[in-house]
Amino acid sequence: MSYGENRIVRVIKGRRPRVVVIGGGTGLPVILNALKDQNAEIAAIVTVSDDGGSSGAIRNFINVVPPGDIRNVLVSLSDMSREQKDIFQYRFESNDSFFAGHAIGNLIIAALNEMHGNIFEAVQTLSKMMHVDGNVFPASNEPLTLHAEFVDGTIEHGETEITSKDKRIKRVWVTNTESGKAPNSVTPVLAAIMQADAVVLGPGSLFTSILPNLMIPELGQAVRETPAEVIYICNIMTQLGETDHFTDAEHVRVINDHLGGHYIDTALVNGAKIDMAKFHPEDYDAYLEPVRNDFKGLRAQDCRVITADFIDQHSGLVFHDGKKVAKEIINLALAAMSCKRNK
Repeated sequence: MSYGENRIVRVIKGRRPRVVVIGGGTGLPVILNALKDQNAEIAAIVTVSDDGGSSGAIRNFINVVPPGDIRNVLVSLSDMSREQKDIFQYRFESNDSFFAGHAIGNLIIAALNEMHGNIFEAVQTLSKMMHVDGNVFPASNEPLTLHAEFVDGTIEHGETEITSKDKRIKRVWVTNTESGKAPNSVTPVLAAIMQADAVVLGPGSLFTSILPNLMIPELGQAVRETPAEVIYICNIMTQLGETDHFTDAEHVRVINDHLGGHYIDTALVNGAKIDMAKFHPEDYDAYLEPVRNDFKGLRAQDCRVITADFIDQHSGLVFHDGKKVAKEIINLALAAMSCKRNK
């Protein structure tokens, strides 16, 4: 048994490290599933401003918070059988004109939202039904619209429209889709952030999966004020229309600028070379190139850097290696717990 494993066992005898993960997109479930295996007490706070795909279509028809990211997070933390998860994730084929492209789980979430009258209670009910180990919280109980100002001064609204412009983004913000006012979060979300040992941002699209959560005023303020270690998992590849040619330091700078200070304590950045011979660019048409390291730029923002081989590219696709990333997060959470006990 390694030193790291010993530390985890000792904590289990007291309490599990509390880890809050904030984001959305396909990378989030990979990290959550690995953290679950590390026996962390997990709260996932999920983006609710997506307007594309099945989520966007459902949102347009019944004005519900987009369910796609929530669905994937529920599955990643669920103790259901593989067969049950596959049913929940099943997506109707395109030749079915009525259900075309919709995932069964999205329809169930939409139905529960209608039954309860709000998405937060719907997700809590479904979490119990799916035997979720941890908490899954929509970042807001309201459908949100994402707005962006580009460096040329123009403004666009909606995630799909923003990313399709392929222009450098200066800043983003969110509003309540119905009222146009600043949105609210909910008390359990804020409490989870304030009580956490580690608050993790990402991995995910910088401007459309991570920042929309932080731009909810109460949620962003909780991240500023939390005593937890605030960790950013830097993306492996730059993303077309969002982070073209960004370094890891530029990713962190954008988050810090939106929060109004140096709030990222630690950045986990990939230091391994990507084997481009194994990389299949046709599977990643939204991605451009590996994110370059700028350790000096990170340290200038008072950000500790942990760099390692954080990628899994054995399949010809480039993903974060969830197990490697989760172990670093747990070690940082344990260190934060130790500091709290010694104060």
